[in-house]
Amino acid sequence: MAALAGAAMIGVAGAAAGLETIRLTMSSSHPTSVPWVGALKTHVIAESNKRLEAAKSNYRIQWNEAFGGVLYNFNNTLEPVAQGVTDMGWVGALWEPAKLPLQNIMFATPFVTSDEEIAVDVMNKLTDTIPAMKAEWTRHNLVYLGATVSDTYHLFTKFPIRSLDDLKGKKIVAGTAHAVWLKAIGATPVSAGLPAYYQMLQTGVADGTLIISTGAHSFKLYEVAPFITLVDLGVTTIGGLAVNGDTWKRLPPDVRDVLAKLGREYSTVHAREVKARVKGSIDAMVAAGSKISTLSVADRQRWIDAMGNVSKEFVAANSARGVPAADIVKTFMTEMRARGAKPLRNWDEGL
Repeated sequence: MAALAGAAMIGVAGAAAGLETIRLTMSSSHPTSVPWVGALKTHVIAESNKRLEAAKSNYRIQWNEAFGGVLYNFNNTLEPVAQGVTDMGWVGALWEPAKLPLQNIMFATPFVTSDEEIAVDVMNKLTDTIPAMKAEWTRHNLVYLGATVSDTYHLFTKFPIRSLDDLKGKKIVAGTAHAVWLKAIGATPVSAGLPAYYQMLQTGVADGTLIISTGAHSFKLYEVAPFITLVDLGVTTIGGLAVNGDTWKRLPPDVRDVLAKLGREYSTVHAREVKARVKGSIDAMVAAGSKISTLSVADRQRWIDAMGNVSKEFVAANSARGVPAADIVKTFMTEMRARGAKPLRNWDEGL
């Protein structure tokens, strides 16, 4: 770790043809098999020097890749970037409800959209235009480049689900931000990161998981939780690509410009990749022996109703910190509907 951390510092050295080299480390807690991590390598890293060359920049980037938890695990995606252990990487907001509460707005507004591209577009606009949204990043010495998104959530369990009642008292592993969804139906939420789910399910620490199908397929969770219940709670933005603030200040302007554009493109690129993988992931798990069912319309509505008004709780918690949370939720819902989203519940009503 010490060696990699040292590589995270920017160093400029002479290069052929008068070019100068900037050394940067890109990191993540998850492997590149996960779409929002894979695109860091296949788009941001792969395109960076091509773009610099096209812009006739005198700089090129020498990348040090530290994916798959080489430097830190899912519990620590914010601090390593903020403290400069790595120069940039994916920050998982879903495990940072206290430090990045506004970035978790989609966990307070479920069943709004199942379109990944709409989700990242709205989150990027809100973070660009609402000072309180951007301040969540800057106060932690982070420069936000683009939102990341997951596909919609389903249940993967070790037992068949015939109705929501079957989940009462069951231990369901998920991200920290999912707890409010699970408590509403009487399940017991267990917080963890995706790389830990398989062992937790295998050893009985959890009875099931609320998870995206692409993640379940990538980590082979269907082997230990073979019952898939399609729920479609909606997609969620789960964090973003961020750069250490000190690193960002030291970068030449043309390098910052290229990385900023790539970061915003990264949002769309990986959102499209997520969308493209969903059906194939489910089909592959069924082919491997998973038993698939769909939660009834009535139970889906029961789940929505059981949540109470989680957006009001979100507003109350953030307003207490002096944040215009009600206006943020209203803007969020307005932007969603303007892009064609059809919410099953209008979370901005009554705020």
